[in-house]
Amino acid sequence: SSSSRLYSSTSAMGKKVAVLGAAGGIGQPLSLLLKLSPHVSELSCYDIVGTPGVAADLSHIPSVSNITGHLPAAGSWPPSHDTGIEAALKGASVVVIPAGVPRKPGMTRDDLFNTNAGIVKKLIESCAEFCPDAVLAIISNPVNSTVPIAAEVLKKKGVYDPKKVCGVTTLDVCRANTFVAQAMGKDPKDVDVTVIGGHAGITILPLFSQVPGFAPSDADREALTVRTQFGGDEVVKAKAGAGSATLSMAYAGYLFTENVLKAME
Repeated sequence: SSSSRLYSSTSAMGKKVAVLGAAGGIGQPLSLLLKLSPHVSELSCYDIVGTPGVAADLSHIPSVSNITGHLPAAGSWPPSHDTGIEAALKGASVVVIPAGVPRKPGMTRDDLFNTNAGIVKKLIESCAEFCPDAVLAIISNPVNSTVPIAAEVLKKKGVYDPKKVCGVTTLDVCRANTFVAQAMGKDPKDVDVTVIGGHAGITILPLFSQVPGFAPSDADREALTVRTQFGGDEVVKAKAGAGSATLSMAYAGYLFTENVLKAME
């Protein structure tokens, strides 16, 4: 029945945000943080399993946003498109995409390409159709490859806007700020490291020379650079096969989304 495929609570004024992959390791804590945001009036959670339960659970949190949980639509005749994702995306200002599979020890982000590229392609095709003006925040790895895939899909559909297709690399900044603050004995909120480049190993380039008052030795700077570049591997190893960075990535994805929403206001 349609009631089991959708869960909705009361609504308010503001922006609609959709999370695609909302039942996963990143998706659940990301949805929790976005439920707490005063800039979100409607939060729609979409995944291939579990989203009505995630939405029902989050709906008990006393914040202003209305929450809905969607699954892919069951088959119909005559054959139809996925009305579940249509409902999740219609009217969204921002779409955050943590969908896909995580890394296991020994894997690079590129090892995820075959699985996650197909998932992202399909989701972006739906975004092009149902919310062509939304800002797309892509978390699914390898980000260096999934973002160009998204751009090509949108170009084919004639709705590509380079200002609205983003790869979320905010976690690299979070890591750099955390590690530098520890090294300087400062509160991380008082540290702002610029990180440029991509989101994979040596493509991540923290500009420690631009941090006022920070003068590490060459050896310390090198160690901090490597730790920032390979912080994801640190977590993958520590989780010992149980996944990759999910909680810190959810926080970084929330920060990125929150800043996009503030800019829209």
